[in-house]
Amino acid sequence: QVQLVESGGGLVHDGDSLRLSCVASLHSFSDYAMAWFRQAPGKAREFVAGISRSGGLTHYADSVKGRFTISKDNAKSTAYLQMNGLQPEDTAIYYCAADYWGIGHGRAEEYDYWGQGTQVTVSS
Repeated sequence: QVQLVESGGGLVHDGDSLRLSCVASLHSFSDYAMAWFRQAPGKAREFVAGISRSGGLTHYADSVKGRFTISKDNAKSTAYLQMNGLQPEDTAIYYCAADYWGIGHGRAEEYDYWGQGTQVTVSS
C-alpha cells in the first residue's frame, strides 16, 4: 500500500526555519515527481513547490521563492521542504504529493498520491 508520511511541522516564530520531510513507500520513488502543497484555514489548497523525478528541475510559488527549497533523495525515498524566513501567512497544513512520471508542476489533479499533512504554525 502506498503511503506518504510527512513530518517536521510545528509551532515557530516569525523568521524561524523548519524542514519538512516526506517519506514515501513507492515502488520506484525515482519515477515520481514530488511536490508540496498547503492549505490554510478557510482557504483553498495551493501549490508551494515541486521537483522533477531526478531532482534537476524545481518549481516554486511566487510567495515562497527565495525562502523555501524543495529537494528529494531517491536513495532514501524522501522529499524535503526547507523553509526559511517563515512568516505568519505561511501557517497551514502542508501536504506532500507524488506524480508518477511527472515533472513537478503545480496542478494538483496531476498528483497520484497524497500524504495526510503536517501542521505548520508561525506566530508573529
